[in-house]
Amino acid sequence: MKQNQGGFTLIELVMVIVILGVLAAVALPKFVDLKSDAVKAATDGVAGALSAASTINYASRSINSTKANTAAVANCSDVATVLQGGLPTGYSITAGVAATTGTACTVANTTVTPAVSSTFTAIAIT
Repeated sequence: MKQNQGGFTLIELVMVIVILGVLAAVALPKFVDLKSDAVKAATDGVAGALSAASTINYASRSINSTKANTAAVANCSDVATVLQGGLPTGYSITAGVAATTGTACTVANTTVTPAVSSTFTAIAIT
């Protein structure tokens, strides 16, 4: 009695694995764009830092307006002066008038094309 066994040979299985590996190595970088995600995250981080700096400046200046580490904020661009270390290179803030209730301002990362932007809140204080 003769039995027929079906299945794939070891060589066939190895070749399929090699082909899948080559396809994954070639195709995967085209679908995964980590740079744009990193640029957006960095821009969001700068916007968060600007918002926090504006809030801390407002609280500190409300308590003591002569405090050395505070600054008057009249527009969105003034918030960069209260950010420790200043605004990072390659970022710009759109001009806008800040209000005491808070104003949405925009910071843009101009090191990439097209520029990536994010919003932050600026609180005006004299």
